[in-house]
Amino acid sequence: LKVLKANLQQLEFKVSTSAPLIPAEQALAARIQSSSGGFGAITNADDRLRSQRGMRERFKRGLEISGRYDAAFRDIFRTAGLPEDLAYLPHVESSFQDRAASSVGAVGMWQFMPDTAQRFMIVNAAVDERRDPVASAQGAARYLGNAHTRLGSWPLAVTSYNHGVGGMKRAQQTFGNDTVSIVRNYSGTAFGFASRNFYTEFLAAREIARNPQRFFPEGVNYELPLNLDRVRLRRTVVTPTLASYYKVSLWELASLNKAWNTSAQNGQIALPAGTLVWLPAGTVDRLVQRGTVDWVLALADTVATGQARH
Repeated sequence: LKVLKANLQQLEFKVSTSAPLIPAEQALAARIQSSSGGFGAITNADDRLRSQRGMRERFKRGLEISGRYDAAFRDIFRTAGLPEDLAYLPHVESSFQDRAASSVGAVGMWQFMPDTAQRFMIVNAAVDERRDPVASAQGAARYLGNAHTRLGSWPLAVTSYNHGVGGMKRAQQTFGNDTVSIVRNYSGTAFGFASRNFYTEFLAAREIARNPQRFFPEGVNYELPLNLDRVRLRRTVVTPTLASYYKVSLWELASLNKAWNTSAQNGQIALPAGTLVWLPAGTVDRLVQRGTVDWVLALADTVATGQARH
């Protein structure tokens, strides 16, 4: 870190005095400009440099977990007509920890606040889809698609994931789509270090995730892709009935369906119609082979079966 900070200071001095740059400095300058949106980003770059112990290990663990969800997340964004690279956002938000919870109330791998979650996914007495990585990824796609429609800029839309569309709209009214000027000069309420650096963190996370062999030469043990069946309930049902219906233990159902609240898990309240339910891989095919398909379809519609589907 000290070496990089010194290199940034030297680079800024040379640029400000129009001194010639050696190849390594040219490469560093090019990296800063491409990530931050302009030549002026070199100024005070050393002051914006931050480090935190344990981040390498945390990021590597996030990469390992991402192997389970990457294909499903990319499919969600691709289907929504959005950039697939948005699948990297959980590296910034939670390091792919599905039980992540912030001190201000954000929950899950995609770190949705309660009010925002209620606009873009299911949150009720029985279900909180913020805790389901795939359901919340679908919510994130809805949010980001809406943000980009309103802001017309992906750097601003991604930053809004931390600061809100309203806040970024106010910044845009003053600085347009000039991300560097917004980062340097916008002084909106709550536009602090996290919001100011959110898009840059996303770009850095994307760079690392795209090139794991460069940053983790020891190798990354990615988890296997998601391999589960999924159905959508046609009617209201309590979980003990659901477990009996699909010949799956109540404990296994609860472990697969992280979005279910405790009162729904133990059958005290019913899951409403429209709820998405994860089942062990092969459950639907097994029941079809037994000739009980009509009985199965009376309760739910099959959404997807097999590996890396949602």
